[in-house]
Amino acid sequence: MAATLDSNFLQYESKNLLQPSLDDVKKVLTSGLTSNFATVSVDVVDCPNLKKAPFHLASEGICGNPLLLEVGGPPYLLPLVDRSKLYDTKSMCKKALPSSELLVIGAGAGPFPHLGTNVEGIFNFKVNADDSVCNNSHVAQVDANLDCHLHKLPPHETRCALLGNLLLSEGKQGKVLKVHCKKRTGNLDFIASIRKCLTEHYKETVGLGGTFLLKEGAAKQHVMRDFSKTPITTEEELNTWLKFYEMPAKLINVGTLVTDEADLDLRLQHFHSFSHEGKWGGHYHNDTTPDTVEYEGYFVVAEKVVRVDKPVITHKFGRD
Repeated sequence: MAATLDSNFLQYESKNLLQPSLDDVKKVLTSGLTSNFATVSVDVVDCPNLKKAPFHLASEGICGNPLLLEVGGPPYLLPLVDRSKLYDTKSMCKKALPSSELLVIGAGAGPFPHLGTNVEGIFNFKVNADDSVCNNSHVAQVDANLDCHLHKLPPHETRCALLGNLLLSEGKQGKVLKVHCKKRTGNLDFIASIRKCLTEHYKETVGLGGTFLLKEGAAKQHVMRDFSKTPITTEEELNTWLKFYEMPAKLINVGTLVTDEADLDLRLQHFHSFSHEGKWGGHYHNDTTPDTVEYEGYFVVAEKVVRVDKPVITHKFGRD
């Protein structure tokens, strides 16, 4: 039985981020996204109830002291897995953002002991004031026939393994950034195009987190197979090990992005998706249907980033 690391003994580093106003970010994205999409609409809106369809988050909103939490990293997975890196996500997040209520959404490696195999984690749970958990998290798995399966996690299963990129907030409704794009004309994916706009405009580190819906079209996504028994040392070996799928809309994505590594060895972008009714889930790369694709996303600007259990020996491999 794999032991879960004690969150109190992990190393935590915190760094404030530049937090431009939503109106300022709106202007930057409205101007910049037109280079990658034929139709672009960016607005500052009251956060809709994201518990309802089509988003199915664990809380109504994503506002309230938003911060980004990055735990572990690809060096704990590649070239070979470090199975000791199993985290108590609930307690780790409460330590990073002490709050009576806490929403956790984002992408990472799922708890491999749950199904006895490596899985993609799509994290989406709320810690209530009484410490109970509303858990809408899922894991995506590759079976022996190389088919994809999506599993909803039980309330008590809030662990993650190896790596994670999470948005933490109080789960409240408030003002958010709504980004709506249709018909991709450039080469960048939805998140990379947003990050490029921000990186070119702001000199200091900016971080966003939230959720977006692939409303129409399909996406290229991968799901990790079970842990490799031989070292993976090249991108070619990595792409052979990963199982890629074309997954149809509607896909609900959760994750984070930052404009640079902020001297914390951060992952620049990481979003995982799940289908509310269906078998699909995995790591978002890009849409495969540029002429018909449609995205609708809701984001907040993070106040700070908290880096947990940063690898001492690192590499830039396997971060796409």
